[in-house]
Amino acid sequence: MDWVLIGKALILGIVEGVTEFLPVSSTGHLIVVGSLLNFGGDAAKTFHVVIQFGAILAVCWEYRQRIGRVAFGVWGDRTQRRFALNVVIATIPAVVLGLAFEAAIKDALFAPVPVAFALVAGGIVILWAQARERRLGGASGRIRTLDELRPLDALKVGLAQCCALIPGVSRSGSTIIGAMLLGVERRVATEFSFFLAIPVIGGATLYELVKHRGTAFVDMADILTAGTVAAFISAFVCVRWLLRFLATHDFTVFAWYRIAFGMIVLVIGYGDALNWGA
Repeated sequence: MDWVLIGKALILGIVEGVTEFLPVSSTGHLIVVGSLLNFGGDAAKTFHVVIQFGAILAVCWEYRQRIGRVAFGVWGDRTQRRFALNVVIATIPAVVLGLAFEAAIKDALFAPVPVAFALVAGGIVILWAQARERRLGGASGRIRTLDELRPLDALKVGLAQCCALIPGVSRSGSTIIGAMLLGVERRVATEFSFFLAIPVIGGATLYELVKHRGTAFVDMADILTAGTVAAFISAFVCVRWLLRFLATHDFTVFAWYRIAFGMIVLVIGYGDALNWGA
């Protein structure tokens, strides 16, 4: 067992769990931190996808009661059925585009400098969206519960989620900001983003498992286990913290963090200090 590699897996798992549900791009951070740790290549890309499953398990545990109500009430309860339908509708666009462009995106954009540009651009969009929210009178929106979302609202959020196929944009950021622009209250938008992560990331993990079935996962079992466990624990803590944070704050601090982090990566990348020229 390579303990150095296990240590890298634990670090990346913590990075994944902390950043998955914040609007700062978990994939972008994994690419950048992976470059710093010299943890790259095709195996690393698979590792990044699989450990996200740990973060999804954390959300499933945190919202186990709501998930249970949906699972047992989807056939007899109109409210639960509509909620399940909304999640399915919002998931479809990202799945279709992801399957169509997965290879091209990984080849062209899975590098620190493209991620940095996306981080900065996303930060600017978040600042604009928060300024717009304040002009319209604060955090209140026309949709104040998950059950008020309509299928058309879900489709629009799903289209916004497609922006996250670009590493560095942030799946949670694109869905939350997209929902807020549609009039969804900030906390509701965040919770809907949590639920959308379950089929999107769960499906991506299953796809990687099927695509790379066989000895590849046996050889990576130790680091995948370490990374997934670390992602679960850190994501569980982060989800609870984020919901408390949003009771009194907006996303402005995350926008400035994105911009600052992205600029640092760009300076390093174009300075070639860490051989990030690509």
